Amino acid sequence: MALRGIKVLEFAGLAPVPFCGMVLADFGASVLRVDKLQANTDLDSLGNGKQSIALNLKHPDGVEIVKRLAKTSDVLIEPFRKGVMEKLGLGPEILMKDNPRLIYARLTGYGQSGYYCKNAGHDINYVGLSGLLSLFGRSGEKPIFPVNFAADFAGGGLTCALGILLALHERHSSGLGQVIDSNMVEGTAYLGSWLYRSQNLPIWGNERGKNHLDTGAHFYEVYETKDGKYMSVGALEPQFYEKLLEGLELDQDEVSQFVNFEESKILFAKKFKEKTQEEWCAIFDGVDACVVPILSLEEAPKHRHNAERRSFGANSGVTVPNPAPLLSRTPGKASGLRPRPQVGEHTRVVLNGLGYTDDEIAKFVETGVASCHNKSKL
Repeated sequence: MALRGIKVLEFAGLAPVPFCGMVLADFGASVLRVDKLQANTDLDSLGNGKQSIALNLKHPDGVEIVKRLAKTSDVLIEPFRKGVMEKLGLGPEILMKDNPRLIYARLTGYGQSGYYCKNAGHDINYVGLSGLLSLFGRSGEKPIFPVNFAADFAGGGLTCALGILLALHERHSSGLGQVIDSNMVEGTAYLGSWLYRSQNLPIWGNERGKNHLDTGAHFYEVYETKDGKYMSVGALEPQFYEKLLEGLELDQDEVSQFVNFEESKILFAKKFKEKTQEEWCAIFDGVDACVVPILSLEEAPKHRHNAERRSFGANSGVTVPNPAPLLSRTPGKASGLRPRPQVGEHTRVVLNGLGYTDDEIAKFVETGVASCHNKSKL
């Protein structure tokens, strides 16, 4: 795979950092997660295919073990607020002195500087501060956030993975690593570059929920079907809108594209309620009307298109999206199809690899420096 041979040290966190590590693992990197002793990682649903070492980073020996690991790592990803790694004695100035090729990725909410840099926060806060949350929602209603998708995963984990890949590429010429300040506010704002830079286009200019792409237009909207399911309609261009009207058995004289949006919505809603989702799919499949069903997480893997492309896999009943994009020679393999590590499951093998003896490892466990899961018996 494309990242075969790349060694990643991932400090345990939730959502963005595990996702970043997952992307790297999906494309061949070897990822070692540094867990706290007796950590509860049940909420980390993205740990599959990674190794786990459990360490007490408040103990000097635990810090020394991380330093040894960093010497032979290509990438380090940490999720802590500004200053935490420095207080542990594991800041980039120290680790990159011993390993100048190390790429030190800092994935935080607000970044390493600025008014909020030491504040706690979550996805909703970062999307709010990015400016983008003000755009999401229907007219007359408060802004609605897209669960924890935009900042945690798109502006956070995926953007950080991009930064790591850029730094790995640059290292080929310089021979040096660098520090990546990846934060979810700026990552989300950058993701929304088109939204910022297109505001002078005629598709915008009205209040939230009254524009072409934010539920303001009848031709770019979600409609309920007879059986309580939904269809997505995105017939922006006139040629697609014409096909949409044909499928709905409507005429341009009845429902012109760019006038009377609210009245047209009512008419469209009434029409879509006349047939089931399956019946509408039979009408619009293969027709360039930009109309497709809105599928549940259970339905999406079974859809003909996704099934033909093998877009999804499954592990113990859990659906796993396959890595994207699809590379022709070195495609990724979903780490989600592999087992999820137990905390400290690989402590012993990792420490042995660093040159520690079994007696030394036993002492680490006895003194609370490290812990080994029962799969990694001493």
